[in-house]
Amino acid sequence: MLLHASSSLYISLHSSRTHSSLGLLSHERPLLPSAIISCSFQPKRLENTIWASRTSSILNTFTAKAASVEAGASAVSNGKAESDVLTALSQIIDPDFGTDIVSCGFVKDLDINEALGEVSFRLELTTPACPIKDMFEQQANEVVEKLAWVKNVKVTMSAQPARPMYAGQLPKGLQTISNIVAVSSCKGGVGKSTVAVNLAYTLAGMGARVGIFDADVYGPSLPTMVSPENRLLEMNPEKRTIIPTEYMGVKLVSFGFAGQGRAIMRGPMVSGVIDQLLTTTEWGELDYLVIDMPPGTGDIQLTLCQVVPLTAAVIVTTPQKLAFIDVAKGVRMFSKLKVPCVAVVENMCHFDADGKRYYPFGRGSGSQVVQQFGIPHLFDLPIRPALSASGDSGVPEVVADPQGEVARTFQELGVCIVQQCAKIRQQVSTAVTYDKSIKVIRVKVPDSDEEFLLHPATVRRNDRSAQSVDEWTGEQKLQYTDVPEDIEPEEIRPMGNYAVSITWPDGFSQIAPYDQLQTIERLVDVPQPTAAKV
Repeated sequence: MLLHASSSLYISLHSSRTHSSLGLLSHERPLLPSAIISCSFQPKRLENTIWASRTSSILNTFTAKAASVEAGASAVSNGKAESDVLTALSQIIDPDFGTDIVSCGFVKDLDINEALGEVSFRLELTTPACPIKDMFEQQANEVVEKLAWVKNVKVTMSAQPARPMYAGQLPKGLQTISNIVAVSSCKGGVGKSTVAVNLAYTLAGMGARVGIFDADVYGPSLPTMVSPENRLLEMNPEKRTIIPTEYMGVKLVSFGFAGQGRAIMRGPMVSGVIDQLLTTTEWGELDYLVIDMPPGTGDIQLTLCQVVPLTAAVIVTTPQKLAFIDVAKGVRMFSKLKVPCVAVVENMCHFDADGKRYYPFGRGSGSQVVQQFGIPHLFDLPIRPALSASGDSGVPEVVADPQGEVARTFQELGVCIVQQCAKIRQQVSTAVTYDKSIKVIRVKVPDSDEEFLLHPATVRRNDRSAQSVDEWTGEQKLQYTDVPEDIEPEEIRPMGNYAVSITWPDGFSQIAPYDQLQTIERLVDVPQPTAAKV
């Protein structure tokens, strides 16, 4: 393997000429052409009387009107049937979003045959690892079957296609990854890699498409903790992209699979290697990419957080006071980078012997992190020889003993990650929206109950990019009169957890961080909705 530290950095990997990447194409079902009814009439016999002809005409007119009335009644009936089904399904509430599955947009491909009493539809959830998908399916069957005219219900479960939360230009390898979760400790030796690997295989066991990226170049753990058949990364020579190796359906990338194990190099070079490994890998469609972060809060960690649109972070600690001090620095780093920390895992907490529970390293580090920083969930892992042994054997503990106590804890952590990532994506997607009825921008920053309104022209005038403000002198280049008072945004898209991208009619794309939007002058007198034109 060759490393070149020049204007660009390349990793030479084992190439595979026979490799061809699989592109998953999504095609909409083509619409069927409208039915065309052709009627052919035979010539009237000459002996038919004028009276017979008129009678036939009257009968035909009557028949046509009757058919029209019947078709109209059928349309009304079908409309009522659809309304009945959707009303029934709206009784099912998603506990994560706090609203019904119809309002969430989960109900797709609704098909009703009222004459036969048949109803079919698809529930498209946010992730295939949804922990309550079976409950949704059961409830959907039950509520629709209660309708008096329904005899048969067919429910199909599916998940939304993988797509990032980030609106900007992402490296191609990251464009089909829904959620990227960082597992961090900011201190070595606390079991961070153990948590990252077991979390990844727990999510895979829940039905998700998962990948693991081992970001520790100095001491990669992944090659020890898993045993893929192919232990070398390959490169697609045509695309110059990296093909990840796999173990039990989970895609794996680590510097340890690059041929030389551990690296001896300076920080900037390490950052380049990590960037290349992560962004040029053909990850394909993933629901979750778990990143095993290296310990510390230096250049490498900042590079990862800035290059990759992290959805959330999991903090791993141990009961000692010293571990809390190091973890606190990491939590503050994620906070500044607008990455929400959603769970704390306190490893090596206790062990049971002689009917008693012992805490050899003290207690309280994990709960202190939760209380001081407001992180919502805390998970305890015991001192368990099997957990340590599984990390050295190449088989994760949740795979080796899927019914054990450790696996149950990781199952709870996996459910937490799925739910929190879904909440974050929902909050981000609705944080900043444009209300056309009153021509205002609505803002509700994630983790805040406050909603406020902004005038579109005010938002546009407060752009702080180089096109609007001189970077050297601070002189305002965009003048007040340059922005029409009635300007309206064409599109608003989220950019990770910290900002939105607003496209204006002149083609300008404005990056508006939440922090900046909170400082802009707000509308006090809310405009009345514009009257609909008749």
